[in-house]
Amino acid sequence: MKLIKGAYTQLHIAVFLFGFTAILGKLISLTELSLVWWRMLITTLSFLFIKGVWKAFKEVPKALRWKLFGIGMVVAIHWVCFFGGIKYANVSICLVCMATTSFFTAIFEPLFFKTKVKPYEIILGAMVIPGMYLVVQSTQWDMRIGIVLALISALLAVVFSILNKKMVAEVDTKVMTFVELGGGWLFLTAILPFYLSYTGAEIIPVGWDWLYLVVLALLCTTLAFVLSLNALRYVSAFTSNLAVNLEPVYGMLMAWWLFEENKEVGAYFYVGVIIVLVSVFSYPIIKRRFEKNAISN
Repeated sequence: MKLIKGAYTQLHIAVFLFGFTAILGKLISLTELSLVWWRMLITTLSFLFIKGVWKAFKEVPKALRWKLFGIGMVVAIHWVCFFGGIKYANVSICLVCMATTSFFTAIFEPLFFKTKVKPYEIILGAMVIPGMYLVVQSTQWDMRIGIVLALISALLAVVFSILNKKMVAEVDTKVMTFVELGGGWLFLTAILPFYLSYTGAEIIPVGWDWLYLVVLALLCTTLAFVLSLNALRYVSAFTSNLAVNLEPVYGMLMAWWLFEENKEVGAYFYVGVIIVLVSVFSYPIIKRRFEKNAISN
């Protein structure tokens, strides 16, 4: 029981840090791919200073390393789409789109783990759909590309979360994070010259970008990623992603305070957010009731 409670505590600390990630994405002037390239580089380098990580990395079989590299590529694309959603829409809208992870997880987790589909998870996950519809209806047309990118990011978040759930029993979480983010950085490095040539984007941070990138990498990535992976040892991917739905709460409150984004959305947006939050907070109550009925039967 203590281990489970500790896992939930680590998970929610990670969720808060993930919420702050969106704020930093708004503050950093770099484009989404350049931003993620620096984020992954600084984070990967930080793991070299953690005792035992490099030694443990050398002990990981090559076949397993390639699997982790592949997951790292998914993480990299997920982050690029996530920050693209912020750049093309705003923090609040992007974070609400991320709440669709519960719906995607309810569908894909049973397929990956070959477990029985739980109807109440499908229902709770599907509750975010009308909420998302109202959010989209409240936005301007020029923000729609940001919504699409954020939804792709949500889907990819489910993919790498489920894949990590399968891997977390085989590899230490710190080593897993190091290999995945290092692999993601190598992937972005390979495509970076083509991206810069095509877009003309800048790669060198300026001014406060350096500080924001360090905070983003060390606190909102290194620490948050390890905490979330540790939690995955004791909670399901669905529970993890449903808890991540609290990310919009933290992120939007900070965005409304710092950027006054509440002035950029209409009344439908708030109705949609309420629907999403209902699905989040009703989950533990409904889950407990279903499990109690299953035991009594």
